[in-house]
Amino acid sequence: MSIRRLRSNPKSLGDVNKVTEELRNLYYKRLLPIEKYYSFHHFHSPCYEDADFDNKPMVLVMGQYSTGKTTFIRYLIEQEFPGSRVGPEPTTDNFTALMYGGVERIIPGNALTVDPKMPFRNVDPFGNTFLNRFQCIQIPNKILENISIIDTPGILTAAKRRLSRGYDFPAVLRWFAERVDRIILLFDAHKLEFSDELTRAFGALCGHEDKLRVVLNKADRVDSQQLMRVYGALMWSLGKVFRTPEVMRVYIGSFWSEPRQTCDHYQLIEREEEDLLSDIRNLPRNAALRKLNDLVKRARLVRAHAHIISYLKEEMPAIFCRESKKHNLIYQLPVIFTKIQQQQRVPAGDFPDCTKMQEKLLGQDFSKFKTLKPHLMASLDKLLTSDIANLMPLLHQHDLERKPLPGVLDGDFLGTFRPEHFKRDPFKELPRDDENNEADFDEWPVEKFKPKYDEIFYNLSPIEGKLSGTKVREWMMTTLLPNSVLSHVWRLSDVDGDGMLDNEEFAVAVHLIEGKLEGHWLPRELPSHLVPPSKRIRTASNEE
Repeated sequence: MSIRRLRSNPKSLGDVNKVTEELRNLYYKRLLPIEKYYSFHHFHSPCYEDADFDNKPMVLVMGQYSTGKTTFIRYLIEQEFPGSRVGPEPTTDNFTALMYGGVERIIPGNALTVDPKMPFRNVDPFGNTFLNRFQCIQIPNKILENISIIDTPGILTAAKRRLSRGYDFPAVLRWFAERVDRIILLFDAHKLEFSDELTRAFGALCGHEDKLRVVLNKADRVDSQQLMRVYGALMWSLGKVFRTPEVMRVYIGSFWSEPRQTCDHYQLIEREEEDLLSDIRNLPRNAALRKLNDLVKRARLVRAHAHIISYLKEEMPAIFCRESKKHNLIYQLPVIFTKIQQQQRVPAGDFPDCTKMQEKLLGQDFSKFKTLKPHLMASLDKLLTSDIANLMPLLHQHDLERKPLPGVLDGDFLGTFRPEHFKRDPFKELPRDDENNEADFDEWPVEKFKPKYDEIFYNLSPIEGKLSGTKVREWMMTTLLPNSVLSHVWRLSDVDGDGMLDNEEFAVAVHLIEGKLEGHWLPRELPSHLVPPSKRIRTASNEE
């Protein structure tokens, strides 16, 4: 299914679907009253709003400076975006939300916090310093119709970090980590350094490891021996930071649309790239499941929080020695957690971080805490035991109706085309405003280069005037362009769709590759003026 067909069927793509509506109703009916009663939002994340249920899947891209974050995003959407800069020094100093919009515009952070349609209304507690560094860029892009991407400032190394950012950087990362569907963490194969700020950023991701995908970028810039050493060092460092016995997968790649350097592990890079992009392509399909998973995770945390608050309330004296008792209870919080686990049968994994909870409790008035209310806890238990279970058949039906984003190998994921982006665009359609331009349109721009292209074509030994996909692929691979780009070129140039290329179709393929090597974006569909003359009548009759 193409993106065009997905766009024409909003019920199958729809951001608001049956599963999302049911989740929204369950949250407002079952969970939100308990959160308010036990002041959950004073200790943990703010309450959900409609925009949190309706928003598209979001991808958070983070990493140290100069690891290729902005280039990775441009690789995904195959388009420049306002304010994007790349360089060896820290160039991205803002949190930038890339979202779909009919016209290109930039929305500043303070305006985002008052827009009920945006899922960023709860970032205002981070203050003006952060909001001045937060913006949303809306652009007309096919990929952003299905997902949104968050670009982050580069995490500084110890040598670069001289002054404070002016806001709680790990807390902001934690806020986004709770709400996004995927976290892409990029490392540079040339400079693998774990700074203090990076370690704190890892701490903000704790509890969201299932969303995390680690990428060792620019892997074509090192040889196989160096790659093996860097890969091993990265795995060892990640194991120390996340403190888990499981080995976290690290994707090896070189994520940009330019030709890669020749290396022994070139095929490994291509396979790893497709694995990661396949994971991203499936995000719209899995969006409802992710929201359900996050709601269940939140409900379990709310249940543990309610038991903690109730226990502290019951242990507080009525009048005397209240302050000393408060500090004693905070000090004994790890023991209290264990007692609640045993008495209420709450799993240890549902409890919040003990140290952070102790810090939050220091500024609270325990006399305002509430004891357990049986009917609220019964409602929460019903949510976890039966209400969510009743949603599963609906979720399975939703998965059957939804289709993932078209693959990179179809080209639509990278195939956004903006004719106005380059003034000298070889793929731009010729104007047809009058009869004089009609003659120009009938000319085939590839014709003047065809003798050169024909020489390559016949050197590949065509059979009955056509080249097989295998032979074309072998020649295309010599250009060192990524497989995703070459596959898009193949789809555009195989005009008749027979799985083979004749001399005219091959000429189109070479022309597109040369344009790409010169730095132009590929068109999403083959412009009519590039269709070989012998195929134009057939193509027009097929469309009719």
